[in-house]
This record gives sequence, structure tokens and C-alpha cells, in this order.
Amino acid sequence: MPEFFAMRVTTGKRTAKQTTERLEARVPLPIKELIGRAASLEGLTLTDFVIATLQKGAAEVVREHDILSLTAKDSEAFARTMLAAPKPNRKLTQVFARHRKNVTVR
Repeated sequence: MPEFFAMRVTTGKRTAKQTTERLEARVPLPIKELIGRAASLEGLTLTDFVIATLQKGAAEVVREHDILSLTAKDSEAFARTMLAAPKPNRKLTQVFARHRKNVTVR
């Protein structure tokens, strides 16, 4: 994390009504002004914009990580399956022949 950023998450005793956590961040004034302008353009409060943007970014990071993890974990099984793929059956061979006959590749 760049040295000019500071962030703190605080948690206190939870009550039945409390469903949120506090997240504080210190950023340089130009960055805060940029975020404020973006929030205004979206018609959101600064807090709502920050929350929406962080949630979207976090979800994307998790999604990308899950995709990469799945790919790495399953790549060996996929390669084994592809290398040992069965020969095409009669029906598939007919479909390929019909495709070659009817489709022109430019």
C-alpha cells in the first residue's frame, strides 16, 4: 500500500441492530477531490460512491482469483482428458462432414 494511504477498520461490540462496520481511510486531498467529483457525477454521496466502488473492485479481485485458482487446479485434469480424448463417433464424423460441405471459410 502506498505510504500516503492509511486505512483503519474498527469493530466494536455488536448489537442486534448493528449490521455495518466502520472503515476509515486517509488519502491526499487531490485524491479525495477526485473521488468527490466522481461521486457527484454519479449522483451519489462520497460514502455511497466509495462503498460501491470498493465492493465492485473487491468482487472483481475475488472473481479473478477464483478463475485463476480454478484454472491452475484443474489444468492437469483438463490436459489429461484432452490427451486421452476418445475418437469421434459416427454421428460426430457425419456432422463434421456436413459442416465442411455447407460452410465456406474465407
